[in-house]
Amino acid sequence: MLRVMLVSATVAGNEPRSLTMKYFVLLAGYGEMPDWDTLTPDEQEAGMAQHVAFDEACAARPGVEIVSAEALGDGSTATTLRTRDGSMTVTDGPFAEAAEQIGGYYLLDAPDLDTVIDLCRILPAYDIDIRPVPDLG
Repeated sequence: MLRVMLVSATVAGNEPRSLTMKYFVLLAGYGEMPDWDTLTPDEQEAGMAQHVAFDEACAARPGVEIVSAEALGDGSTATTLRTRDGSMTVTDGPFAEAAEQIGGYYLLDAPDLDTVIDLCRILPAYDIDIRPVPDLG
């Protein structure tokens, strides 16, 4: 765990509170899944049902909240900005080194990384990148 585990604390007579951390869950590649556009309507519906099950599992898990979630357009709709020697260039398409298709993301408040990993097992078989979001405030 990088940062915060679920902690209950009583401070000067205040009620116990739970500390959570934000985690960015990037659906970074199709993993074992075929490209979405090649799936039959029934297969697409089954995949969407897994996302609904993930949402429901997050809502049912104490201390977990989906803060934000979105599907993303495919890489052909991306625009990449690069700054080199103080000059910015704009390029159509995804970042060149991004070999995988990025499908979407979830931003979760959760007690710890293990909880996020456990919940992500519900999602379709994507390649998933989970990163803690530092509290800079």
